Amino acid sequence: MAFDAGMVAASAAELRNRLIGGRIDKISQPEKDELTVSVRTADGTYARLCISASNNNPRSHITARQKENPMSAPMFCMLLRKHLSGGRVLSVEQRGFERVIDICAECRDEMGFLSQRHVIAEIMGKYSNIIFCDGDYRILGAVKPVDFSTSQKRQVLPGMRYELPPAQDKQDPTSVTEEAFLAAAARANPDCAADRFLVNNYFGIAPVTAREIVFSVAGRVGVTMAAMPSTLLWEAFSAFMARIREERFVPVLLLDPEEKPVEYTFFPTAQYGSEIRAEEMPSFGALIDRYFSERDHVDRVKQRAQDIFKLLANAEARLNKKILQQERELLDCAEGDTFRKCGDLITANIWQLQRGMTEAALVDYESENLDTVKVVLDHRLSPSQNAQKYYKRYNKTKHAEVALTEQIALAREELSYIDTVLDALTHAETESDLDEIRDELYNAGYASRMKAYAQRKNKPVKPLEFRTTNGYRVLVGKNNHQNEYITHKLASKNDMWFHIKNEPGSHAVMFCGEDWESVPEQDYTDAAMIAAVYSKAGEAKHAEVDYTHVRNLKKPPSAKPGMVIYHKNWSAYVTPDAKAVDAMRITEKKAGI
Repeated sequence: MAFDAGMVAASAAELRNRLIGGRIDKISQPEKDELTVSVRTADGTYARLCISASNNNPRSHITARQKENPMSAPMFCMLLRKHLSGGRVLSVEQRGFERVIDICAECRDEMGFLSQRHVIAEIMGKYSNIIFCDGDYRILGAVKPVDFSTSQKRQVLPGMRYELPPAQDKQDPTSVTEEAFLAAAARANPDCAADRFLVNNYFGIAPVTAREIVFSVAGRVGVTMAAMPSTLLWEAFSAFMARIREERFVPVLLLDPEEKPVEYTFFPTAQYGSEIRAEEMPSFGALIDRYFSERDHVDRVKQRAQDIFKLLANAEARLNKKILQQERELLDCAEGDTFRKCGDLITANIWQLQRGMTEAALVDYESENLDTVKVVLDHRLSPSQNAQKYYKRYNKTKHAEVALTEQIALAREELSYIDTVLDALTHAETESDLDEIRDELYNAGYASRMKAYAQRKNKPVKPLEFRTTNGYRVLVGKNNHQNEYITHKLASKNDMWFHIKNEPGSHAVMFCGEDWESVPEQDYTDAAMIAAVYSKAGEAKHAEVDYTHVRNLKKPPSAKPGMVIYHKNWSAYVTPDAKAVDAMRITEKKAGI
């Protein structure tokens, strides 16, 4: 579902109930197009407001998630801190039935006088923006300034007066009358789907909302206007608009059979039938957090790690091309025995050869029937020189075969390493995680391909931490640098090491020490499941995980970061369960930090 005007109304209502009267405590900008505002509410608790103007996942809601902030705050963030810090939230309003939320705060200006400021969140797909205005709606700044070269219809620049986005050629669904609705329905194309009629004629309505209105009348979707009684459609439409006006919102998350979020709504929905399970969430903040968390994380990683993805894609293409070419050359080396055979035949029959011959039929004394083999000769060379020429070609192919086999193995090993880095990117959560991956690639020999990259200073390594059922500590590396750190620096020789079998994945170490024999079976299963989830097989139905003592691990000489070998191990078969693993994770919030 798009974050339509109805969802904006629901989110604004929740913000209004939580934030009005609260004091603005902290303001941060973890992403270039996202703000986080911490507000001490009237009841003494804290609420964290998230406003995102990203192209793919724009939204505004109360969030429980905390992101890492950049080392230096962006200018827009500094501007908000200057004006809003310590201010009191006066109102939270939706402008008309637009996808616009206006948050008004009372704060003190440079002279110490009370004044009002407005933070305006426009949630409009790729046109989303966060705009900061004074009390007279004069623009002071914006996350995405819009000048004349970007848009001829509407500019968003400091000093200009704020205006709502240009009106669409549609009607306001909250103020339409029955007569106007029935007249529009009568003019509609009879073959047009009823839900498309609603979306095309009234702004702020998402397709899922329109389908639910139609479903409440016809019991199915895809009904045409010809088969839809206009009066019944109006009754359902007006009842739905009354729900919005009266703020009867219900946060509902729709889950597929694999329990993955597929949709979210602000009303109970029945259009999907039994295939999709509807779960009512405790708040819209929790709903949006759960729906957007994974996809927003993936999008952000892709945005911030474009240089890494490009570097790895180029390296992968180069290695695949190199392997293909070397395998072709290796096939040519199969002719080496033929060259040796020709040299032997010339040597055995040298008494009947002379310079100037271009070919000769020679007897193969090694064959049972003394077969005759035709051998091509160089007329410029003597018989012995022809034999030496064939022997040289044989030796060349023999040495080439050894070298090519070794080079192909090295190239495939590097491809495996690239797979581990790509897997680590899926587990990266903060900018520091991405920096660690960049440092790893730099130290692994990719420095010449990383333009203008300078190694950062050493920072504390922060692997993921978990607690098993009986309280055993498990650390998981989010990249190869962290894998090496927990395996070779932190773990003792009797601690248990877990890794997905024959797939890229994170190292997981369960710290049990000398008591490893008394660790319950459930805790081994927990640790194996953690290792399975943080691997390329994280979404598989079944996964095989190897585990062994840390003392059995050995890093080969000159091996890439994170590479280990072992010859003694056990195996566990588990079903990866991301929810169960997430419940075992120790975060700063759970630790009381």
